[in-house]
Amino acid sequence: MTPATNSKHRTRNSKLRMFTTTRRVEFGDTDMAGIMHFSQFFRFMEVAETDFLRARGLSVSWRRDGVKWGFPRVSAACDFKTPARFEDVLTIAVTVEKIGTKSVSYRHDITNQHGAAVAVGRITSVFCRSLGPDHIESVDIPPDVRAKLEGPAA
Repeated sequence: MTPATNSKHRTRNSKLRMFTTTRRVEFGDTDMAGIMHFSQFFRFMEVAETDFLRARGLSVSWRRDGVKWGFPRVSAACDFKTPARFEDVLTIAVTVEKIGTKSVSYRHDITNQHGAAVAVGRITSVFCRSLGPDHIESVDIPPDVRAKLEGPAA
């Protein structure tokens, strides 16, 4: 995946943020029909979510005070509109649809370089801590993390 530019702006009718990132469809992202394989859309959405978090000084996984924290996904879906092909440049617009007590729900609007809708995906991640390899539990999103999710990019 080749990253291009990142930007951000306010969503209409919402205090929550939209973030955009651009990715090029590489040859290895395509299938025998020459179109982007459906599974790659989930990878592109994950990378866009990670870019969104990094732009806010967060990550999908980090250590603090000897505890591992993160946002594992609990739900993912994607509706496909138009095929994406090798060398297409896709813009993934990530919108935070909801920040709950323990979870964050994202919408991913994916368009090609011509502005055509390629796919619409959704991911829900839950804030968790891990105290060991066999112990992961969901916890409330702390105020400092919530402020970064709701605020502008760093």
